[in-house]
Amino acid sequence: MSVKQIVKRMACIVAATLLCVQIVSAQVVEPDEYDFMIATAEDLHPDDGSITTVIYGDPSEAGIYVIQITWPPGRGSRPHYHDQARYINVLKGTWYVSTGPQSDVYNPDDMVAVEEGTFIYEPPNGHHYDMAKDEEVVVQIFGMGPVNTTSIP
Repeated sequence: MSVKQIVKRMACIVAATLLCVQIVSAQVVEPDEYDFMIATAEDLHPDDGSITTVIYGDPSEAGIYVIQITWPPGRGSRPHYHDQARYINVLKGTWYVSTGPQSDVYNPDDMVAVEEGTFIYEPPNGHHYDMAKDEEVVVQIFGMGPVNTTSIP
């Protein structure tokens, strides 16, 4: 195996680990005695530096979940897919995405700008990657768990 192949495999392992790590956390607010839950803006932006907040449910368990990801400028994902459908609202900023077969090869110069207020449906096993380029971006993702993420080498 060449050094280039080893570096590519290590990059895929790191990317897959980061994708998994960012969603392993507890729900930010527990329901009250009547099963209502109100999460304030402060609840949705943890002070611990994480970019992903689990708002409702648990992506690793059966049932509906809602997560919110705050992408700092210049941060994004590498090519990957999820085994379950995901429903996404862009709440803040312009998010950039690459979808379909061409997204198997990472090329941040060939992405579509997705403006604030846009809704995106990601089908199960739909190959993609995404990022915040020049500004902070906040997206909220809904789906059914358990969801597994697979990195594309």
